[in-house]
Amino acid sequence: MEKGRLIAFSDGVIAIIITIMVLELKVPHGDDLAALRPLNPLFLSYILSFINLGIYWNNHHHLFQVVQYVSGRVLWVNLHLLFWLSLIPFVTAWMGENYFTALPVAFYGGVLLFSAIAYLILTMALIVHHGQGSAIATAIGRDFKGKVSVAIYAVSILLAFANSWLAFSLYVLVAMMWLVPDRRIEKAMR
Repeated sequence: MEKGRLIAFSDGVIAIIITIMVLELKVPHGDDLAALRPLNPLFLSYILSFINLGIYWNNHHHLFQVVQYVSGRVLWVNLHLLFWLSLIPFVTAWMGENYFTALPVAFYGGVLLFSAIAYLILTMALIVHHGQGSAIATAIGRDFKGKVSVAIYAVSILLAFANSWLAFSLYVLVAMMWLVPDRRIEKAMR
């Protein structure tokens, strides 16, 4: 099957997720900076979530640059990823509205964890579909960064109950790891 519809659908879903997230930022009833102060936790969680969604969109785009075609299995696995990403607006709002308390921060980490796992499953499904000697298999390699991200998210979920801000900081750390451009796919395309 052609990959174009999968890419277009995924792009649309991620755009809708970002739109839903920004709609959670309510306009304050006041005209001074003090009126914005109660929005700080929600805005902080929004920034991290926007960056995470941007990272997924960017990596998804790069991933499908080395993919020639997709299968029905790949469509379902991609939908699995989009399911977890679609939960980001909910946990973002919950975490921000509750000032980064333990349970919402842990749930936020859970959604990030399952999104990361779903992305790993997607890459594995594409490698199986295209073969071990394919450009995508070469580009992904051992996927050290992906596996480390999953481990950090798992630790952060537990840590949220001891220190939710430290757990949140680890979520930021993972995002920073992924903000560094990943050249593996670009190298594989040369």
